Amino acid sequence: MFKGKEDFKQAFCEKLETKLGKQVDMATELDAYRALGSLLKDKISKNWLRTNLEHEKSQQKQVYYFSMEFLMGRLLGNNLLNMQVLSMVQEGLADLGLDLTSLEESENDPGLGNGGLGRLAACFLDSLASLGLAGHGYGIRYKYGMFDQRIIDGYQVELPDHWLSKEFVWEVRQPGDAVEVRFGGEVHGVKDEQGNLTFEYSNYDRVNAVPYDVPVAGYNNETVNTLRLWSAEATEEDTLLRAFNHQQEYNDFLAHKRSLESISEFLYPDDSNEEGKQLRLKQEYFLVSAGVQSAVRAFERLELPWSSFSEKVALHINDTHPALVIPELMRILMDEKHLGWEEAWEITQSSVSYTNHTTLSEALETWPVGLVRSLLPRIFMIINEINERFCEMLWNKDPGNFNRIASLAIIADGQVKMAHLSIVGSYSVNGVAKLHTEILKTREMKIFYETFPERFNNKTNGITHRRWLMHANRPLSQLITETIGESWKEKPAQLTDLLKHKEDTSLLEEIGTIKQNNKHSFAEFVKENTGIVVDPSSIFDVHIKRLHGYKRQLLNALHIMYLYTKLKADPTFDMVPRTFIFGAKSAPAYHFAKKVIKLINTIADVVNNDADVKDKIKVVFLENYSVSLAEKIIPATNVSEQISTASKEASGTGNMKLMMNGAVTLGTLDGANVEIYDSVGNDNIYLFGLSSKEVLEYYRTGAYSSRQVYESDERVRNTLDQLIHYSPFSRGETEFQDIYDSLVTYNDEFFVLKDFASYIDAQQKVNQDFQNSNQWNKKSLVNIAHSGKFSSDRTIEEYASSIWGIKPVSTVR
Repeated sequence: MFKGKEDFKQAFCEKLETKLGKQVDMATELDAYRALGSLLKDKISKNWLRTNLEHEKSQQKQVYYFSMEFLMGRLLGNNLLNMQVLSMVQEGLADLGLDLTSLEESENDPGLGNGGLGRLAACFLDSLASLGLAGHGYGIRYKYGMFDQRIIDGYQVELPDHWLSKEFVWEVRQPGDAVEVRFGGEVHGVKDEQGNLTFEYSNYDRVNAVPYDVPVAGYNNETVNTLRLWSAEATEEDTLLRAFNHQQEYNDFLAHKRSLESISEFLYPDDSNEEGKQLRLKQEYFLVSAGVQSAVRAFERLELPWSSFSEKVALHINDTHPALVIPELMRILMDEKHLGWEEAWEITQSSVSYTNHTTLSEALETWPVGLVRSLLPRIFMIINEINERFCEMLWNKDPGNFNRIASLAIIADGQVKMAHLSIVGSYSVNGVAKLHTEILKTREMKIFYETFPERFNNKTNGITHRRWLMHANRPLSQLITETIGESWKEKPAQLTDLLKHKEDTSLLEEIGTIKQNNKHSFAEFVKENTGIVVDPSSIFDVHIKRLHGYKRQLLNALHIMYLYTKLKADPTFDMVPRTFIFGAKSAPAYHFAKKVIKLINTIADVVNNDADVKDKIKVVFLENYSVSLAEKIIPATNVSEQISTASKEASGTGNMKLMMNGAVTLGTLDGANVEIYDSVGNDNIYLFGLSSKEVLEYYRTGAYSSRQVYESDERVRNTLDQLIHYSPFSRGETEFQDIYDSLVTYNDEFFVLKDFASYIDAQQKVNQDFQNSNQWNKKSLVNIAHSGKFSSDRTIEEYASSIWGIKPVSTVR
């Protein structure tokens, strides 16, 4: 890589001169970032080329991970860490009068994802490369990310996330690997001279899918895999053809070009109208068609028979968004490679695997038949044939059982059901936590589990400890190394060796000191960015995740209102000072969630400006939550809020990142919280609320009455009444009437009121236990020690061995 610090400094200065025509004393921080990133990419590229050549030479099986999101976070620091040059580069830059942390701040977060789904995909890519496995990501190069969130007068306002406003130094445009994707038009079946049925396409729109490749460097090895991001561009051929056929005006060409390029413009366009739905479906097929064509090309270079395809290629669907991988691979194999249906179906079904990420029925994608038929005519024909053959199989096994066939059908009630397509067309279906998988098998997908029991399995999610501990919390990482040695960095399960030291008072004090230093740094960040002064000695109580009803930020907010009211009534109330920290985005059209954001900010405005309570409670809502912001918050957290309605959160990964940094979980037995509890034990987690079985039983029977809770619990009633009656929070307005109605009038879908009393009790226990610093630090140590189980390396090893059937291509370390 570099022979030493002086060699790095010389190479860096040369890159500044050759790339930007500047010397160090003339360079801005952005200049220095661009030069450093470009220099590192040059160094990575040698291993990148070597890895690609090794993959082809070895003919090892390749995994292609299809995801609509890859929430990568900033790559500069992560690449420096994985390349084992972080400290040297930091020192070299300091010699030149530059600060590495400031350079990292010059990099925009790539706007390629929204939340846990995309961050999980990013962690998986890191683990694939770090384990020396041949696994690559396929996504879309969105010009604009989710949105840039601003809080104005307490309301969320969405601005464009123009993350490409600065050069993205890591990407390489590959126009030679572009492929054509087709939309609309007509499809006609014709017979060739041998009597075989073939299909011809006409009058379709074509778009060029141009790949931008991003290297994914493994930790302490020479493996560099690829994240391939597809960009939609109008083709010159199509433009000329339209001009010839239609004699269009120049402005018409621009409109046509703009409509095609909009496919890769925005992450998750608003699909509340027909135009938005069509664009969303276009995005999904665009990703799928480009990716499958690329994977097929790579296989063809091996010059093997098609019967070997599934032995060399694994196509993985991350949730249902890329489910069209199945009919697209069928289309290519039949229409372009001229295989028969049975052979193509066998190849497809043995090549595709699917991860389900939700138990929410409204999140299981469906598309109107008319939309799929008009936008993707050949794909619809194939889906329809898959459905017909599947239903025929079901009939043959269980003649006359119309209800069962209707429940399992891929096309029913005028809708194409993408989860059904994903299950029928794949060989593996996995959930992402033990509880989640059990709910899929026994409730949400019970009928499919009974049909294909051998396909269902669990792969509990994980996170990369490299970014979330070694990079985000370097002081803690160093302390762990000093305590148990280096090997945990490559075998994170060895973090359990910390348990041998849990009675070491000096070690516990050091853990507490590191946490306190992180809190001081974060308090300075909060003051600088919000103007709010927070007490670093207070409990940092953190709730960071997408804003959704089932994630119950509302429960947290109501508890703060309860505490505030209690303090106002009794200033002597014994309470450790608490700083409540929120980070969350609401989907733009999710009006209820946006009301909750307004409520939290209203609470913050009241609490933070009331002299009676300002030494006891502070509330901070940090706008535009992102990976980079999470890297600042998580090392400073004492209490990790994981309070979703039991049975609703598939897994969660924020819970894992926070425990890895010594936060203690306050949560329900939901998602991976169950496995965290199994690992750390009852003394090192704060549980409350209904169990998943109780929640599901309430849904089944309809026996829950939120109004009864409201009328019988004075704490609930007094808190909720402040939403609609005159109070510091409502000020006599009806702003929060919808929130009140959702809880009382419409029976509290997510059991906020039912769990309120239990939540208060758990919070009081946190307040009591935090006062014993030695015992609290021991809880932190136990959580850190057990967090290695939740490394994405473990998860990927399980995918590799029991789903994909892949092994390291070469010696990893």
